[in-house]
Amino acid sequence: MPSAVDSGDDLYAAVKQITQSSSDSDYIDQLVPVMRDVRYSDRAGHLIQALNQISAERESEIERMCNSNHQEFVSSVNSLLRVREGTVDMTTQILQLNQSIQASTENLAAQKKALVDSRGVRQSIDETSEALNACLEVLRVANQVRDLLLEKNHYAALRSLDELQNVHLKEVGRYKIAEMIERSVPATQRLIANAVMDDLNTWLYRVREASQYLGEVAFFQTDRRRTRHEERMQQDEHFMKFKLNSAMDLVADETDEFDIMNNEEMQTEFDFSPLFECMHIHETLGRSDYFRAEYASNRRKQKDLIIPSSLNLLDDDGSDLSSFLESIAGFAIIEKATIKRTNNFRANVDVDELWDSMCQSMATLITNGLPLVDNDNLLLKIKGRVALFMLTMEKWGYSVKNLYDLLLTLFDKYSDLLKQRFSEDFQEIVSTDDYMPMPINNLEEYDKVVNVSWYTPSQAREQLTFPCVLPFSQMYPLCCIDIRNFLNQIYLFSDDHFQRSTVIDETLRNSLDELLCEKVCQSLVERLSSQYPGQIVQILTNLEHFEIACQELQDLLFQARSSGSATGPVILQATEQFRNAKKTASDRIFELVNSKIDDLIETAEYDWMATVPTTETSNYMQELTRYLSNIMNSVLLGLPTDIKEFIYFDALSHAASAILELPLHESVKRITPAAVTALVTDADFLSSFVDSLNNPILKENLDELVQTVALMATDNSDEFFDVAQRNRKYGKVDREKGAILIEKVMEGAAVAAQSPSKPSDRFATIGSRFRR
Repeated sequence: MPSAVDSGDDLYAAVKQITQSSSDSDYIDQLVPVMRDVRYSDRAGHLIQALNQISAERESEIERMCNSNHQEFVSSVNSLLRVREGTVDMTTQILQLNQSIQASTENLAAQKKALVDSRGVRQSIDETSEALNACLEVLRVANQVRDLLLEKNHYAALRSLDELQNVHLKEVGRYKIAEMIERSVPATQRLIANAVMDDLNTWLYRVREASQYLGEVAFFQTDRRRTRHEERMQQDEHFMKFKLNSAMDLVADETDEFDIMNNEEMQTEFDFSPLFECMHIHETLGRSDYFRAEYASNRRKQKDLIIPSSLNLLDDDGSDLSSFLESIAGFAIIEKATIKRTNNFRANVDVDELWDSMCQSMATLITNGLPLVDNDNLLLKIKGRVALFMLTMEKWGYSVKNLYDLLLTLFDKYSDLLKQRFSEDFQEIVSTDDYMPMPINNLEEYDKVVNVSWYTPSQAREQLTFPCVLPFSQMYPLCCIDIRNFLNQIYLFSDDHFQRSTVIDETLRNSLDELLCEKVCQSLVERLSSQYPGQIVQILTNLEHFEIACQELQDLLFQARSSGSATGPVILQATEQFRNAKKTASDRIFELVNSKIDDLIETAEYDWMATVPTTETSNYMQELTRYLSNIMNSVLLGLPTDIKEFIYFDALSHAASAILELPLHESVKRITPAAVTALVTDADFLSSFVDSLNNPILKENLDELVQTVALMATDNSDEFFDVAQRNRKYGKVDREKGAILIEKVMEGAAVAAQSPSKPSDRFATIGSRFRR
């Protein structure tokens, strides 16, 4: 019998081990694994073969043992039979057990298959549940985005959308819903961007509507700061060196300063949250540059909206101009506040460009409206609003240099209106003056006149007796009042941005010169055509005081001039004009006096052929001296002494020359000694009159007349032709005229000698035949 099983060696060993078990429990414990292995590996035949081999080995072993001991063999056979019987039973049991195990195994396999199937279903359910939950989360976040948009919580909506796109959609990326929602993300982002831009545009509109109020508050605070600055200057003169908005002023005003943007009312009115939200959203979307450009474009459009097509400057309250300037100020303040509250969002170049554009538009609108303004007070109000605007914007860091030209334009217009108004005043004063010395009734009137006029009284105030008269006429103090008012009105234009500059100094000087020269001096010169010496004398007196006033004005303007670059004294052309006008007035007085002298001398009736001498002074000579005495003691009394003496000097010189022309006239052919006697009598009378004036200089004017008459009366005319004698006695006599007169006297003497008893009844009235 074979002793080995090729493929079942393992089963053989296992079964052999089972047969050698010492107990039933060991037998069962070892049998079950073998049966399970046979069942799963489908080797039942190998198991039976192993059992048969073990059975054969046992039979062989029994047979060998029987051969050695029959009895034992028989016993063994019996035992073997029993064993065989047991083996058969065991085999039957094993087969039954195998069948049972097989049945159990099939049942177990079915159960396991069912278990596996249930686990797959459960896993599918779990996966499906997870996918549904993920999709539901995606839908929840998507709905949350929509709800946040409806609540206008745009930044939260964008954050949720970003979370949806970068987190939740990746979890459901294999599903179609992810693709659908992924395609809708850009549209949702645009929706958020558009929604936040709509909110921003609404905010910008609200800001633009409130900009005027912001500007009004800024103007009010600037005016309060200016008041505080003036109070500090009054309390401490050191502050007078510092302008408003200077570093010293800002430090001094720090405790009282009111921040118009950082207060409860303005923070509510100008909440920058919409702008910040829009900035964050566009930054998140990666569209910061686009938003910056779009915002700048919107601000430029808003700037254009606050610039009107025309500006009404004729309102007494200036409401149109004020609203316009307040709107610009509010707009510009918002720009500065935006720069301060954001980081590199608004470029300074863009803001400065907007500012320059608004300033240019403002200057153009105001300049175009100026031709209709004909009231200097209204123009001063306009300038005041512009200056307040400049001070306010300078405080906010804007450059206002571009507005200086506008101030110059306003000042030119203002000075023209002032000149026009004061020109009319001066013309009215000059035309309505009575040209009489100004009467003063009491001390109060005197003080008022002296205080407003540039006048140095000749007497102390306590020595005056009333009523009295002042040398100038009423027009002089009235013009002085107008001059002072004109200066004050001009300086009213100056402020922290137009402070006594070279322009205002030069304009004031030129305007004052023009008014004084054209409206005062020229008007007075035109009135010199009057035939009344008294009026001319009064005009001359007024001109004298106006010249003094101009000199005082020059000093006053020099002291008031604040331009550090200007050097040298202030020169008014009017000073020279008044000085020249004085000369013209003096000449006119000379002309009138000399004309009267000519008229009197024309009445002289000398009988140049008279044979009977006369010792009586001629009527014309008496009238002439009386006229000179009266006019000097009445009409010319108020003139300065030097002018009065000069008039005397000129009048006597003219009279002497006119008297000398009488015997030299071509119609006088001969002069008798009797006629010479009459001429000598008149010359002596005139000389005596001049002696009574106690002025040796005036007496010199008659030297030529006296020496010429003496030459005519001398018996030794040859002395005139002797140079030494002529220079000693007749040095003032013209040689040619002296010779002519000597010849006429000699011929007259010859005629008189031939006809001593026949006096001539021919009177030569020749004065009327000539004029000077």
